[in-house]
Amino acid sequence: MMDWTDRHCRFFLRLLSRHARLYTEMVTTGAILHGRAERLLAYDPAEHPIALQLGGSDPADLAACAKVGERFGYDEINLNVGCPSDRVQEGKFGACLMAEPDLVAACVRAMRESVYVPVTVKTRIGIDDKDSYEELVRFIGTVSGAGCRTFIIHARKAWLQGLSPKENRTKPPLRYDVVTRLKADFPSLEFVLNGGITTLEQVDGHMREFDGVMLGRAAYENPYLLAEVDNRYFGETGEIPTRAGIIEAFKPYLEAELARGQRLHSMTRHILGLFQGVRGGRTWRRYLSENAGQPGAGIEVLDNALRAVEGIAAAA
Repeated sequence: MMDWTDRHCRFFLRLLSRHARLYTEMVTTGAILHGRAERLLAYDPAEHPIALQLGGSDPADLAACAKVGERFGYDEINLNVGCPSDRVQEGKFGACLMAEPDLVAACVRAMRESVYVPVTVKTRIGIDDKDSYEELVRFIGTVSGAGCRTFIIHARKAWLQGLSPKENRTKPPLRYDVVTRLKADFPSLEFVLNGGITTLEQVDGHMREFDGVMLGRAAYENPYLLAEVDNRYFGETGEIPTRAGIIEAFKPYLEAELARGQRLHSMTRHILGLFQGVRGGRTWRRYLSENAGQPGAGIEVLDNALRAVEGIAAAA
């Protein structure tokens, strides 16, 4: 979710669910070690529980970055072994690392020896022609042997040559059965299912089989589905927040960030899908898209967009 789940997005999503674990966009080790760690890793305390997702392949660098992440207070350090983009491959991290399970194990071991928080791995079920179940078992066995107890599995293989990152999210067929088999063959490990899950009804079914479910673009494109998560899976009994209530709760954060010099569009781009699937959703997206990027745009843009949506609903 590079360029998507930044701190503005995560703060907004936290308003919909107090308990769902949030993951940062993937941050490379080079960016942390040679860039501005404070700018890259800063987050609002309200975002807990939150995991830092790292991209890299050098055990020492990953260990150093994991330690930085722990110092910043992240609840989990996650190693990305699933991203198939060309840019990621050139840096030798992401899905291409599935071809080197011993190296991934060395990375995990180095991180685990450096921090007390859990170290997890997000991966695919295979890459290119290295997609046999036996190869996947070797990967999971080798990496778990280094101490990783939780694997987040995107239940598709990745084609590193010939498919774009977007195509790699849709064209390789989903193989939930492969993850089911992993769960049976490695009963002491935790497996979190990812890929192609778009409704809470689907989550219900998968939660009976796996240790967790990760939602990516479905939660970004239709964030309101998270509004039921706390009551449905975490034992809460409170009233489900309304969309208008979420916007009101988001305003103080927006005002504070605007005062720091942030542009409204950099934050409202993450909330375009809030009215997805309901009357007025298209008006909401269009109004924000056309007005939030204007010079000097402020909170009044959200107020006007919300009034437009409520006017459409009242006229129905």
